[in-house]
Amino acid sequence: MNLDLAVLARAPVPGQCKTRLIPALGAEGAADLHTRLVRHTLNQAMQLPSAQVTLWTAGDPQHLFFEQLNSDWPTLKRCPQPEGDLGQRMHQVFVSNNRPTLLMGSDCPLITPELLEICAQSLSEKHAVFLPAEDGGYALVGLNQPCPAIFQNLSWGTEQVMQQTRAIMQELGVHWSEPQVVWDVDRPEDVQRLKRKPFF
Repeated sequence: MNLDLAVLARAPVPGQCKTRLIPALGAEGAADLHTRLVRHTLNQAMQLPSAQVTLWTAGDPQHLFFEQLNSDWPTLKRCPQPEGDLGQRMHQVFVSNNRPTLLMGSDCPLITPELLEICAQSLSEKHAVFLPAEDGGYALVGLNQPCPAIFQNLSWGTEQVMQQTRAIMQELGVHWSEPQVVWDVDRPEDVQRLKRKPFF
C-alpha cells in the first residue's frame, strides 16, 4: 500500500538532544550518537518502496545536518515540526497527510525495512498499529486517518503512555495491532545495549 512515513528528529546541537545520555557520553558524544541514530532510521525508512518519507525537524530547520541528509537522500521531504507538546505535534503530522501514515522517532535501533513493511501491512487490516517500547512508551504509531484522542491527556515521558493509549483505543473502539515490542536509546544503560549491535 502507498503511505507516508514520518520521522521526527531534532537538530544535533550538543546539549539540546539526547540530554539524558550526557552524563554517560558528554554533550558532544550524545549529539554524535543522535546523528548516527537518525541516519540509521532514515536508511531503514528509505528502503520502503511504497512510502514517501518525510523528516519532521525540531530545532534549526536549516541545520547543516539536515541539509546533508537531503544530499544523501534527494527524495527525502523535510518539514519543521509544528508547535505544541509531543501529542499535539504527532497529531498534526497525521492531519497534514491524506493517506495512511507511519510515524516514528529516530532512536529505535530495531527498526528495519521488514518491520516497517509489517507495520504498513497492518494498516490495511486495522485502524492503527503500534510498536510498544520496553520502557512503556512506543517507538512507532501508524494510523489510517487522524485520531486526536489517542494523543490527548497522556503522561508523556513515563512508563504509562502505551497503557493509557490502549485504554483510550478500547474506549473508542479502535482496532489496532502491536507486531513487536522494541527498545529505544534514551538512557545510559541503553548505550551499552546499543554497543552490541554490529551496525553501531
